[in-house]
Amino acid sequence: MQKVRGDLLNISKLKVVFYTYRGIIKALNGVELWMNKGERLGIVGETGCGKSVTALSIMGLIEQPGEIMEGDILFGDKLLTSMQETSLINIRGKEISMIFQEPNAALNPVMKVGFQIAESISKVKNKKIGKEVYVEVRRMLEIAGLDWERTINLYPHELSGGMAQRVMIAMALSSNPKLLIADEPTSALDVTIQAQILELLDELVKKFGNAVILITHNMGVAAEFCDKMAVMYAGNMVEYARTTNIFENPHHPYTRGLLKAVPKIGRTDELQSIPGIVPDLVNPPSGCRFHPRCKHAMDICRKDFPPLVEIKSDHYVACYLYGKEDIQNANS
Repeated sequence: MQKVRGDLLNISKLKVVFYTYRGIIKALNGVELWMNKGERLGIVGETGCGKSVTALSIMGLIEQPGEIMEGDILFGDKLLTSMQETSLINIRGKEISMIFQEPNAALNPVMKVGFQIAESISKVKNKKIGKEVYVEVRRMLEIAGLDWERTINLYPHELSGGMAQRVMIAMALSSNPKLLIADEPTSALDVTIQAQILELLDELVKKFGNAVILITHNMGVAAEFCDKMAVMYAGNMVEYARTTNIFENPHHPYTRGLLKAVPKIGRTDELQSIPGIVPDLVNPPSGCRFHPRCKHAMDICRKDFPPLVEIKSDHYVACYLYGKEDIQNANS
């Protein structure tokens, strides 16, 4: 385990693979990530870059044919990667909760919404499902902005997309977790409902004081909601900094490429795309996985992957264009 950088979560050299008929998919390639209590961290990047796999690793939900090959996930003083499933159950849903990308897929289709929330509360608080638990169900539905009398007896297929996501938020926050992971919570919703869900999440997080990891491919959503941002590419963390620094002074060529592709009000120049395609993670490029698409690629980029180093205060980049002295120190 490397040095502890955050007082809530520290991920070090995390490698995850998936065994498929095509070969071994190297999904995560030594991910480094950390955060403090009460922070809001956005993880951004293209589809397939490893954002959701990182979240599932934290939750201990990597199942066959997937496997965590190496690395550590330290949550507070608990090393999650060395825990048995029976121990993880006491953390999952209680101290770490997750809002999944497809709420209707995450809800049980044959159980009423109220019972599913009650079941979650009863497990976390070790109480039998009864009047006291249903009082808490009512409270959480009201907090989520839902008509509890109507919603409590509905089945998931009777909910709109926005209602289903509010139910998931109510369920995830019912235990007041230290860390809430929101995996693309607005991707399946229209723009108006997206804004409502983000506003609700913002209000509730301020009220409960939870730390949040927001996984998204939408840079605008991350800019609006997050204190810090981590940019991922092909299973690697390539840049990590405060959100304002990412937008005002991006360093990694991939981060710059993403920002050049973001439309803005009043922008008159042509949007630019990043040349090339996302690499096949069964046979990823050697060295830096971004080098086939990078106009600044050097010989060393094709041979060795650069470590994530601090090039400015609280600004980390994995790129040989910057911080050569810091990279030498990191490798020594």
